[in-house]
Amino acid sequence: MAGKGQVLGESLLGEEEEEEEEVDPGPPQIDPATGQVIPRPKKKKRRVNKMGRRKLLENLSNKPTDFQIRVKVLEARQLQGGNIQPVAKVTVANQTKQTRVKKSTNSPSWNEAFFFNFKKSPADLMDELVEFKVFNSKKLRSDSLIGSFKCDVGMVYLEPRHSFLHKWLLLSDPEDTMSGAKGYLKVCVCVIGPGDEAPSFKPVASEESDDIESNLLRPAGVQLQPATFTLKLYRAEDIPRMDSAFMQGVKKVFGIGEEQKELVDPYFVFSFAGKEVQSKIMYNNDHPDWNQILKIGIQFPSMCERLKFIVRDWDRVTDDDTIGTNILATSLISSSAGSGPEDDQFDSFLPTFGPSFVNFYGSTREYSDLPDEYDDLNLGKGEGVAYRGRALVEIQTTLGELPEVPVEDINNDDILRVQKFMRRRKYKLHAAFLNATMVSAIDAPVEFEVSIGNYGNKLDENTAPCPSTTQPTNAVFDGCHYYFLPWSGTKPCVVVESSWEDISFRLEGLNLLLKIIDTLEANIEQVRIGIKAKLPTPELAQLLISLLDQLEQDCRKKLPEPTPGRHVSNELDRLTRDYREFELETIANNVIKLKTSATDVLEAMAEVENYLQILKNIAKEPQNSMPDVVIWMISGDKRLAYYRIPANEVLWSQNPDYIGRLCGRLQTLQLKFPGLKAEKEKVSEVPAMLRTKIWLGLANEDDAWHRMQTEGELAVYAETYENQCNIPVVGWTKKGPLGRPKWSDSQGKCSLPRESFEPPPGWRWEGDWYVSPELSMLFDKDAGHKTYMEECYEMHSRLPGTSWGPATRPWTDVKGDEMAPKDSVDLPPGWVWEDVWQIDLSRAVDEEGWEYCVESTMGGYGPVEKRYHLCRRRRWVRTRKLVEDAKQKKHKLIQEKKIEEAAEGWEYAPLFNLKFHATERTMDMVRRRRWHRKMICEKKGADCYFAMKFEGKKKDEDDKEDFNAAYAAPRMFLTFKKPFKYQMRAYIYQARDLLAGDETGLSDPYARLSFLTQSSVTEKKEKSLCPTWDQTLIFEELEIYGDPRAIEENPPEVMIELFDYDKFGSNEFLGRTKAVPMVKLDPADARMPVLQWYPISRGQEDGGELLAAFELFLLAGSDLPFLPPKKGDLFLVPNGIRPVMQRTAIEVLCWGVRNMQKFQLSAVTSPSIEFECGGHVQESNVIKSTKKNPNFTENILFFDVMLPREELYMPPMNIRVRDHRQFGRKPTVGIHVLKSLEEFRCDPVQAELAEDDDGVQGGLVNGGRGGEHVIDMPAEERKVERKSGPQIGQPLKSFPQLELPALFRGKQEEPDPVVDEEIDWWSKYYASTGQTHKCKKYIEKGQDKIEVYQTHLEDVDFTNGFSDFCSTFELQRGKDEEDEESSVVGEFKGGFKVYPLPPDPNDEMPSKVFTNLPSSTPEECIVRVYVICGIDFQPNDTSGLADPYIEIILGNKKISDRDNYKPNTIDPVFGQMFELTTMLPVQKDLTIRIKDYDIISSDDVIGETTIDLENRYLSKVRATCGLQKSYCIAGVNQWRDCIKPRQILENYCKQNHVSGPHFYGNNSVKVGKKIHNLADYEPNKPVDPNVGPADERLALHVLHTLPMVKEHVETRPLFNPIQPGIEQGKIQMWVDIFPKSLGPPGPPFNIEARKAKDYVLRIIIWNTVDVVLDEESITGEKMSDIYVKGWVSGIDEKQKTDVHYRSLDGEGNFNWRFIFPFSYVPAEQVMEVRKKEHFWSLDETVQHLQPNIVIQVWDNDKFSMDDFLGTVSLNLNAMPMPAKKASSCKVSMLPDITTGSEVKLVSLFEQKRLRGFWPVYNDDTGTRTLTGKVEMEMELVSVEEAEERPAGQGQEEPNMNPKLDPPKRPETSFLWFTSPWKTLRYIIWRNYKWYFIGFLVLLLILLLVFLFLYSFPGEVSQWIVNG
Repeated sequence: MAGKGQVLGESLLGEEEEEEEEVDPGPPQIDPATGQVIPRPKKKKRRVNKMGRRKLLENLSNKPTDFQIRVKVLEARQLQGGNIQPVAKVTVANQTKQTRVKKSTNSPSWNEAFFFNFKKSPADLMDELVEFKVFNSKKLRSDSLIGSFKCDVGMVYLEPRHSFLHKWLLLSDPEDTMSGAKGYLKVCVCVIGPGDEAPSFKPVASEESDDIESNLLRPAGVQLQPATFTLKLYRAEDIPRMDSAFMQGVKKVFGIGEEQKELVDPYFVFSFAGKEVQSKIMYNNDHPDWNQILKIGIQFPSMCERLKFIVRDWDRVTDDDTIGTNILATSLISSSAGSGPEDDQFDSFLPTFGPSFVNFYGSTREYSDLPDEYDDLNLGKGEGVAYRGRALVEIQTTLGELPEVPVEDINNDDILRVQKFMRRRKYKLHAAFLNATMVSAIDAPVEFEVSIGNYGNKLDENTAPCPSTTQPTNAVFDGCHYYFLPWSGTKPCVVVESSWEDISFRLEGLNLLLKIIDTLEANIEQVRIGIKAKLPTPELAQLLISLLDQLEQDCRKKLPEPTPGRHVSNELDRLTRDYREFELETIANNVIKLKTSATDVLEAMAEVENYLQILKNIAKEPQNSMPDVVIWMISGDKRLAYYRIPANEVLWSQNPDYIGRLCGRLQTLQLKFPGLKAEKEKVSEVPAMLRTKIWLGLANEDDAWHRMQTEGELAVYAETYENQCNIPVVGWTKKGPLGRPKWSDSQGKCSLPRESFEPPPGWRWEGDWYVSPELSMLFDKDAGHKTYMEECYEMHSRLPGTSWGPATRPWTDVKGDEMAPKDSVDLPPGWVWEDVWQIDLSRAVDEEGWEYCVESTMGGYGPVEKRYHLCRRRRWVRTRKLVEDAKQKKHKLIQEKKIEEAAEGWEYAPLFNLKFHATERTMDMVRRRRWHRKMICEKKGADCYFAMKFEGKKKDEDDKEDFNAAYAAPRMFLTFKKPFKYQMRAYIYQARDLLAGDETGLSDPYARLSFLTQSSVTEKKEKSLCPTWDQTLIFEELEIYGDPRAIEENPPEVMIELFDYDKFGSNEFLGRTKAVPMVKLDPADARMPVLQWYPISRGQEDGGELLAAFELFLLAGSDLPFLPPKKGDLFLVPNGIRPVMQRTAIEVLCWGVRNMQKFQLSAVTSPSIEFECGGHVQESNVIKSTKKNPNFTENILFFDVMLPREELYMPPMNIRVRDHRQFGRKPTVGIHVLKSLEEFRCDPVQAELAEDDDGVQGGLVNGGRGGEHVIDMPAEERKVERKSGPQIGQPLKSFPQLELPALFRGKQEEPDPVVDEEIDWWSKYYASTGQTHKCKKYIEKGQDKIEVYQTHLEDVDFTNGFSDFCSTFELQRGKDEEDEESSVVGEFKGGFKVYPLPPDPNDEMPSKVFTNLPSSTPEECIVRVYVICGIDFQPNDTSGLADPYIEIILGNKKISDRDNYKPNTIDPVFGQMFELTTMLPVQKDLTIRIKDYDIISSDDVIGETTIDLENRYLSKVRATCGLQKSYCIAGVNQWRDCIKPRQILENYCKQNHVSGPHFYGNNSVKVGKKIHNLADYEPNKPVDPNVGPADERLALHVLHTLPMVKEHVETRPLFNPIQPGIEQGKIQMWVDIFPKSLGPPGPPFNIEARKAKDYVLRIIIWNTVDVVLDEESITGEKMSDIYVKGWVSGIDEKQKTDVHYRSLDGEGNFNWRFIFPFSYVPAEQVMEVRKKEHFWSLDETVQHLQPNIVIQVWDNDKFSMDDFLGTVSLNLNAMPMPAKKASSCKVSMLPDITTGSEVKLVSLFEQKRLRGFWPVYNDDTGTRTLTGKVEMEMELVSVEEAEERPAGQGQEEPNMNPKLDPPKRPETSFLWFTSPWKTLRYIIWRNYKWYFIGFLVLLLILLLVFLFLYSFPGEVSQWIVNG
């Protein structure tokens, strides 16, 4: 079928809906040949947006979260097989639920909902499958499956609102795929995460027509076809070792001759949609050649998205380990975009891939016998931190067949064919490291390793060594907090040579697309900023046009093509390229159209965002076989942190458009800790920040890299270490037990004597060997600092069992080198101390500052003392400050001398594997120093690896080390002549909304800045979440190497970290942010940096914002700008940068506090509130007792403050609630930070003009006096004034209600109330929700409707959450912990108004805005709560149902309606009203709780919702009692408010300073300046006889034009604390509030649920005609033993007639009566069925079903099962008219989902009686075939009538109404073995009498002949004798 159902290839491929109109809305046509739906002609089709491919779910979190998947199974149609008992099963992620079994039908209606709850990470959940299966429960389980459908959860999640609503699923048989559709199943599915709103599963009225075809979800491509994914698996390489070498060692010892084995046994697993197939195991092989074909059979197209490739390691004993996982999305390797060129769509193609390598990533490669803590990374969870091998695979998809064998071998041709894809070329990866700062590893020297694939991995023994690591360097303290590597002017470089396939054409294409995306995103951001800054439209348009021009130009760029001879491309490359070209072309064309047609900037931007999404969809390269570049930070032998960069980002190309965006560019990388460990353990520190340049390209193009390095000189050095040990007596010597060669590499692994270095071919030495000391030894620690923090460590030691005492070296530096005691630390000349020595408690130490370890040289300090600890230390710090320069210069010369002395360069250590330090100590047994020698390249491209020469070595020592040593890698450096000096100024103004670090819910924040080699700290601000530091930090004399212009283009980042200061223990981390300074190469540059908000984040959570600016000056001789002004010792933010202030008024409406939780175990009873804004504080008065009146007596506070003019810089408003307790204690019990006051800005109120009565409107529009309670008459009203007369009805249009026609009737008597049985409140409700079939009469009468809101009233637009009088602010307390329940401890009710004041304090102040406030004393009210029904409750019982009842809580009152629980339902109809009294605002929170009734255990809460009654009471939109549509004095719409419309209008005018209302007579009124006439509103006489007097009606019409809450029903979601954020269902309800002071309220509405009436259906089966003859009698005749069976579906009590035996012509005579009693709700046209589900059930389950009667004709068999002949199912509400004559009775009389032929339908409830012929049919084959006709009479009577005119069942007594005579059946109708004589007469004699007669005649003749022959001889002889 090529139809346009919602084919998954389209709708789910992220494409937006196609808007189309049907030509014929009838049911879909079915093609009898295929059983598929025939497409209908479509009209008017407009392609909105074609996304082409299914959106990918990316960057899903791995953190487990609560999810709920709801599934509702509605019904099935056209299930294969006739008369089956279907049951549906739903399986989601291994949880299975099933529906009830339905009897004898192939169109069952279930309407059952299932809830599946998960606590899983989104990444895992999206891969799980949702499977629907329909079974025939009658058959044996083995062959009972009718059909199934499956898809993954991710597919549902990608849909709008994460749900499929009312979709039909095409069921198919997964085994036999060619069999086509097995039926259709209608379902709703939705995935709900925390905070998602659950969509309603109620059918929409318009969907009643049930158009299967347009809602059909079937896999794209018509019907499911069998298909095979064929994976050709060729080989793999670089697989890491996985097994221990224990057995190898044993074998070596015993000399079992075996060559060295690779310790891994890999096999490959290919899995898709829950099926998997695996290759053979290759033992002891890390480069296996499998050469196998793996096949998986699938249904195509599949609803699953991800192919998984897994490489596992086989283990004999333990479980197999996963080596790596690669996940490939099918949408990247296939396209289902369209059907062909005629639809301007791209041709679709099947999944295809390769031959290409796929790379595996996971945990680090190094093998250890211990379990790997990062094992999860190998399963594809989280970002893999290291390369773990690659495999060469190829995928093809073949349609129409399933695999016979899952695994077979590849033939040789294919193996040869794939050789060309394995051709390698040499690549070089260069990296230069310019800075390493914020280094967290300070225990051992730090080095950085760069690798690509396995090349460059220094811990891997199989790859040739290459200069892939920087030299190990100790980190140096930066004088404030952080550590950095002191590389100075010699920046380490690394180069890694590798060989890969040349796939540059793939990566270049990807780079081109990524660049287009980058440009587009930058341009979009510019337009966005323009929109935010409210630029004039022409300027915005200009920005937009330039964006579109750029985009068009970019989309026209040519994609790279593979070059023959250099590149080898495959099929997918060609297809992907075509697809990308097609999409780029489409975008370019659309952009041209957009340029001409765009009218609105926002609309155009939405379109551009669309293009961006399309570009992102195509900017993915599935065949990226070049591994990522990984940078590791290694300390000692431990890998600590990493960073992964995709290879294409740093790839070089000749064409500038194709160069990777980071290739050769200076970039700042923040390394990451591997795995999820850092997140779980909440590690806050940054492992390290690196500034690097990286370049990757072909080895023969690497001069491009050298050309880029213009700033410094690239130099190559040979390196070796001289090692010595200390032998008593002898002293330092090279001889003796060194444990490593005399000359070696830094690890001591291989011997590198100086003499044996030979320059490689093409290189020569320059100069001789020289000592190159370790860099941190030379580093002058306070260089470039004006302040410096001096540190020293106090060391203690003890022997086991003794007490602590000073160690042998009592004072050391951080590296453990001895120092003078702290008090005798020399102060260098020119410096002064700022403070005294202090113990540093801000680290992981105990309260005295000690940290403990076993042995100081080993490191590994911890804060807890254990008995085995023998060493401890604590850190003392003291800050010094630079004052004078001359002495310092002198001091520098002395320092330089010292450095020369240090040029001996020895480093000392107790043993080689411990940490080295600079000065010799007593325990030191070994020392080493480093030698370098420079090399110069003479021949371009020559290798710089040394081939070492070794003389006199015995060849038989097979020493592996020497093989390695045969190649030694040199060190490379980028050397700079001299640094440039800079000064950086950081302007830190303020922060807002920081996380709370203390229990009080506040923090004591300070900020720490790190910039290259220096860091600095702001002052700390006590107790604030919105600190204003207003401080400039100056970084003096920063030395930065490199060209200043390059720095200007790409400045280093400033890292800002925020901490909460704690007196004890370490300071708590609050988050970090990065910023880039503005660079000024000329200090006279006039540009000013602008303060900006930088977002702060702590891990995943948002941590507020920081307002700051940064500038970096080059110190180039000319003078810097003046230093900013000082306040005390601190610099302030200078004037050009700090915000401009203006005098501002803030009025605070301080109304009251609510729901204050206890603080320190006692209640908060006497609170006051402190407001702080911009450093100014105002305090409210104290509430005497919140229990009596929680409102403040004085409500208004006033600020007159200087605040920034720019909204951007406005300080937040801090609201703090303090409780006044005994002994003068005032603890803070709650805080709220109001980030922005923008929404509270208003214009100052002008002094009142003297105005006459008519001038009111002017005052109104200008927001006249009367402040808070002045309402601008709504916009509609103002429009009305300009028009005249009849247009007054205009405003009503916003309410979809019926307008009331009416006429002025002069004075009239109040009519008698007219009551109609069938019109009740529910009629009004159903009329308003569009369920017209349940309230036909009501609609005919044209009576009022009500608003039914699908959300809570607070969310309806015009109510604004009822915050017009005052807003509610939640108060918080305590720390911000993610996992904790909400920390809300109360609410503050109040409001703010912010407006500018005149700058001159002598000018007159404007009037206050808050005036005319209502009384703040408590008010007693009557509250009526109407609860109508529940929707989709979360079931609590195992049956998937619940027994809900209502509980209402208001203050200390509780009403429980437990006795009236609704059994076994999750969609209960409550129809209940509860009335309570309350005191507002003391008891203001009304909680409606739905509980689940349980007999044994306590009742569970399903969910609850809370309504703030006070807000509704205070709001101006009058939410206390919704305005009815008309004023009636009786009937279903009787007025229920306690005051009449006229009074309400008067109150409104008084409250809002509107003149009026002035009534002229009863039918016109003047309100404000406007005259309203009743005739305009009621042109015709009112329909309702119960309407009230004219003046009240007119007042009501006027009220409807004002913004007031109308009569309504609101839908409130329910929530449960157990699953916070996940909706548990909804209730529909409303609340009325009547203040007692206004008098008693009107009568309440009666909303009791409708009751069912009892009916009896009498059916007389007269005859059957033309029934198919199913049997053959003994005598070979066709015949049937017919009987008729009938039942009401749902009640399922079957009745049957007697049997009409031996019908020879298909006729059966019965005269038999069926009697079916049932209950029916006439108004809703549904049958109510009550029955117990199981014999042990307590309650009957109520179901509302269609009243369907099923009549079936059967053939009776005595010795086998009866045979089914035909069936007909009739809906009593809509059944076809019977045929008068048997001849005109055909199958086409019946309505059918498939035929679409219109049939006249009648309702038996109206007709009461019908008689005639109805066809019965059989649809076993899938098409209906006529199998007989039944003549019957149906009569429907009520129970009362049935008692008056009784009738018996069958032909029993009382056999009357009408009396049934026994049927006149032919004599031949009887059962043969009960009547042998009849059998003889009717069967044998009738059929065989001529045979009998003939037989007798023949017998007589034979007898005669016999007698003749017998007597003839005797007679003859006698005759002769006698003759």
